[in-house]
Amino acid sequence: MPHESVPRVLRVALRILVLLAVGFLSMLTAIRLTIHGREVKVPDVTNLRAGDAQSRLAERGLGIRIEDRVYSAVPREMVIRQSPKPGESVRTAQRVHVVISLGTQARPVPELVGASTRAARIAILEAGMQLGHVSDVHLEGADPDTVLEQDPPGSAKSTHSPRMDLLISLGPAAAAYVMPDLSGLMPVDAQRRLAAAGLTLGKFLTMPAPAEKRGAVVGQSVPRGSRVVSRTIVDLQLGG
Repeated sequence: MPHESVPRVLRVALRILVLLAVGFLSMLTAIRLTIHGREVKVPDVTNLRAGDAQSRLAERGLGIRIEDRVYSAVPREMVIRQSPKPGESVRTAQRVHVVISLGTQARPVPELVGASTRAARIAILEAGMQLGHVSDVHLEGADPDTVLEQDPPGSAKSTHSPRMDLLISLGPAAAAYVMPDLSGLMPVDAQRRLAAAGLTLGKFLTMPAPAEKRGAVVGQSVPRGSRVVSRTIVDLQLGG
């Protein structure tokens, strides 16, 4: 009989351990539900009007707090930023802090047409604006490095845009020529041909050549037939 009581004691002890384990796991589950049962995911309320953002948060049991109002390119009364961020888990009844847009701030538009590029840049900064896209173009009759057009225009008087785009003049386009073939010409004749084409003679270099080509042009730095502009410098190689 004593031998039969040992397994029985073990079975009772095992049952007690199982019951304790089940009870412990149940307690952990209850604690977890107690802690996380009141948590919700923060919705994304950016780009919503303040009233709509408040309604969206209230659906999750959350409140709203307007932390600041700032000028921005986002339309007036829209939420620019929020904290906590969308998707974060928070307790219900917690308030989400938001920043609301005041819209863009109207500012006077400086008149820049006809001004130099440097003067235009200074005027843009003084107006509290930023230099935007700058384009340039050759234009006959226009002085180089001057403003031809601006956006927004000076006639607008005021603007909500923080950027100023400019079109700058490069002056008249340089005349284009076709590079002549100077091979076989003597230096004086080559220089005369370059001047007639609106080109500038650079340096004379000497390179080995047959006796009949000594002193004449045997090479040029700009290949014949190339498209060149006025005052392009051309170096010549003479047979030596």
